[in-house]
Amino acid sequence: MALLFDDISISTIIGAGSSLKGDLRVSGALMVDGDIDGNLQTTGNIIIGESARIRGNISAKSAVVNGIVLGDISAPESIKLNASSAVIGDIATRKLQIASGVVFHGHCIALFDESSFEAETRKQNELREIKSKSIIK
Repeated sequence: MALLFDDISISTIIGAGSSLKGDLRVSGALMVDGDIDGNLQTTGNIIIGESARIRGNISAKSAVVNGIVLGDISAPESIKLNASSAVIGDIATRKLQIASGVVFHGHCIALFDESSFEAETRKQNELREIKSKSIIK
């Protein structure tokens, strides 16, 4: 049974006090309040609670961040960083909202036009791939 939360049907919940090591793929919306050491990928929206600590990359339709993320966030629809959040990594989205008091350290792609967003995201992914294969880091 899904939980209704702000017009978003949550299909998977990682509760406070839970911890997970490894990559996670979810179909539908995901709410995280626990600790995750691995990449998260969902076809829906993701809500990262205040007590959540994630070390890994996140891919979702949209993301609301209240906790700590050490990794990149890609959410083409939108990303909202609330006051209690900290993101150390790159973000890519078409709509970005950052509250006062947020800690953000990384690169940002926030282009509303879909074709411009996709072109810039592709370019950044290619640069990241080249950099990861270079001898000098």
